[in-house]
Amino acid sequence: MTFKKIIGKIHLWLGLASGLVVFIVSITGCIYAFQVEIQDLVQSYRYVEVQNKPMLPPSTIQSIVEKAVPNKVVHSVTYERPGRAAIATIYHYEPTYYYLVYVNPYTGEVLKAKNMDEDFFRFILDGHFYLWLPDKIGQPVVASATLIFVFLMISGLILWWPKNKAAAKQRFSIKWNAQWRRVNYDLHNVLGFYMTWVVIIIAVTGLVWGFQWFSKAYYYTLSGGKEEKIYYEPESGKPSASLIADKTPAIDLIWKKMIAETPGAKTIEVHPPETDKSTIVTATTTDTDVYWKHDYRYFDQYTLKEVSVTSTYGRLTDLSTADKIMRMNYDIHVGAIFGFAGKLLAFFASLIAASLPITGVYIWWGRRKKRARVVAKPATSNSQVFRPKYS
Repeated sequence: MTFKKIIGKIHLWLGLASGLVVFIVSITGCIYAFQVEIQDLVQSYRYVEVQNKPMLPPSTIQSIVEKAVPNKVVHSVTYERPGRAAIATIYHYEPTYYYLVYVNPYTGEVLKAKNMDEDFFRFILDGHFYLWLPDKIGQPVVASATLIFVFLMISGLILWWPKNKAAAKQRFSIKWNAQWRRVNYDLHNVLGFYMTWVVIIIAVTGLVWGFQWFSKAYYYTLSGGKEEKIYYEPESGKPSASLIADKTPAIDLIWKKMIAETPGAKTIEVHPPETDKSTIVTATTTDTDVYWKHDYRYFDQYTLKEVSVTSTYGRLTDLSTADKIMRMNYDIHVGAIFGFAGKLLAFFASLIAASLPITGVYIWWGRRKKRARVVAKPATSNSQVFRPKYS
């Protein structure tokens, strides 16, 4: 067998083995691509009328939300740009629950308490990450299929590569006026070629979450041989008598500090301390279209002094190039790193990726039927059938 035939066989069987998973992951990614824009368009409770008075501090919003959603603890309070509702996140791992509560930051009115376990896009995301299976089963299946898909894209490029200039003319366009079998073949080959590197980038950024060994190797390559510093939350020190005497909650003081120090911030997020040793965590950004530009800071809940960290999720100015690229991983994955045009490109790349298993199976099935007809033809059409002679 020639090299291309060997690659073709591997491409075929790996494609058949991973096709269903690739289709689900790709089509859910395609649906999820514009989830922010869609939700902003259809969910009116995300917006409020701007009022000429101060916004309520995070401790007040925390208290309002914990009364509205009893027996739950607020994980963070986020103030978005003017005209947007404040969002209180209620999240816990065991027992598992996840709510987003939208609050008017001027009046304290609870606009919507949204159980994210019942959210459509949360359902789509679970399919994208876990195939709607338990995490320990679905996650490695998705990661393994994604790794196979990277090989399929590279092997597909090898199979696509034309033998000569005459063949090359047919590899860049779809012959729409041909029979459906030829059109299907062109859809698989031509569209697959044009989106190869976009899909590979999406798949590789997905693998960063899929396998720990891949994430470590990825960072090791980006950083020139260094290991990524694992995320950790620093601890607060001992209680301070001077701060305890101040009746203003610590999270409100930190929130005011963020407003004063980051006047251009479009989002200010404050995390109340979860334990006596936890710090107050803040996240601010001047660009709401991407996540990697968030500036994470940590403050002692007793002294309000800033606590430095060495992990990727710290001050943006303290990060290396490799750390910034790791922070960009989500934005690269969904195309947001290039704005709306990038999201549009990721959408069509995911749509084409979802189509490849379908068109590929059709090609395989058509060739099977063709071979079956070729094998059957001599037996049914040969007129000189052997007949024994009898005396």
